[in-house]
Amino acid sequence: MTQQMLPSDANPYGNVHGGVIMKLIDSAAGACAGRHARQRVVTARIDELSFVAPVVVGDLVYAKASVNDVGTTSMEVGVRVEAENVLSGRIVHVSSAYLVFVAIDERGEPVAIPPIAAETPDEVRRQEAAKRRRELRRQRPRREA
Repeated sequence: MTQQMLPSDANPYGNVHGGVIMKLIDSAAGACAGRHARQRVVTARIDELSFVAPVVVGDLVYAKASVNDVGTTSMEVGVRVEAENVLSGRIVHVSSAYLVFVAIDERGEPVAIPPIAAETPDEVRRQEAAKRRRELRRQRPRREA
């Protein structure tokens, strides 16, 4: 997904709000997850999100999403965000995030989704890293609501 940052996306100093970037990340990841599952999907978790460079008004922001690994009803989607200064052409890495989505039916119940087959060395690396993150998530104690 690509979006040009406007004054309404920024603070008075021209820096884009982190929440605007977060929304773009969630939208790109949701589109990617829904496309894979061919089902409704909901965001279950944003596992990790980091901001490594600022975005300013006028930048084109690209969010690139990919399904890293799939469980029975859930999947991890990785998103990389880059910003391009349209005047200079300079592109910088802005943010990265891992999100977990669950596929649901019309009643909101989880449903099975198709697996993925890692084919390239990069896909294999991303899938193995996603499996490690999934194990770490399972080891964390759950909070009661």
